[in-house]
Amino acid sequence: MRQLVECVPNFSEGRDTAVIDQIAQSIGAVNGAKLLSVEPDKDYNRCVVTFVGEPAGVAEAAFQATKTAAQLIDMTKHKGEHPRMGATDVVPFIPISGVTMADCVKLANDFGRRVAKELEIPVYLYEEAANVPERANLANIRKGEYEGLAEKLKDPAWKPDFGQARFNARSGATVTGARVFLIAYNVNITSDDKNIAHEIALRIRESGRTVKDKAGRTTKVPGSLKAVKAMGVFLERFKIAQVSINLTNYEITPPHVAFEEVRKEAQKLGMNVTGSEVVGLIPKEALVMAGKFYVRENIPNMKEEQYIARAIEALGLSQLERFDPKKKIIEHMI
Repeated sequence: MRQLVECVPNFSEGRDTAVIDQIAQSIGAVNGAKLLSVEPDKDYNRCVVTFVGEPAGVAEAAFQATKTAAQLIDMTKHKGEHPRMGATDVVPFIPISGVTMADCVKLANDFGRRVAKELEIPVYLYEEAANVPERANLANIRKGEYEGLAEKLKDPAWKPDFGQARFNARSGATVTGARVFLIAYNVNITSDDKNIAHEIALRIRESGRTVKDKAGRTTKVPGSLKAVKAMGVFLERFKIAQVSINLTNYEITPPHVAFEEVRKEAQKLGMNVTGSEVVGLIPKEALVMAGKFYVRENIPNMKEEQYIARAIEALGLSQLERFDPKKKIIEHMI
């Protein structure tokens, strides 16, 4: 079996096409790495890049892209809707075939060590590569974002896993790790109020919200969906609010379940859903599952392509940008 690793780095630039193109070119120039998609978002001011290849090629491409981003992105000037800590914000390694999660943890460690040494960027490890439980969750590491990073680095509890606890004003910090396949999935609502979208996010995400009782004690109220992270954002380009979701295990909570849960909560608030989008790539299985859910009745000899077409329609995946299965389904791209 061929060894294949996927890497999905997120860069803090979604508006300057020249910068994005140079980052993509630095990946495409590496032997053993195949660039699959480049998806910038102007409102998030962020770009999600996906590439695959054999472990050594993927690790080299990830480093070259991080090096290019460090040269071209100045975090002191960055503003955007999406939480972030650095020019190269997060670099996950995902096992696809012929490799284990442990192999990807090693890749993350080797990558982080090299970035810290050669680029002088502090690096944190998350998910399966985390050395301490508090760092397994990316949101915990990102708390305070870039603006709070200088102060955070003074806290011994937040000493980087690699590199000095010294603030790199231009590049910020980078998070790397190993994880299972994640679907970045956003649901659009009939409102331009970011607060309404965030209220829905609080109701559905696994971590839920923190509340205080009459005595002032804080407690966690979990949301309705497992393996889901979410927040509310406003998309200036489209003048709509969006529930921005990470499905960390689509076998536990697939896109159609998240979509219907957002619909339910939106309706409670007098709103509705209008469509959704996938950022990056999605496994074919997730769309087939959605198609079968929305077809509902048993149709003999129905093909996968028909289920996928139904899913695209029912989830409104082409509302903001045309959803092309040949370019968005990972099995079609490898």
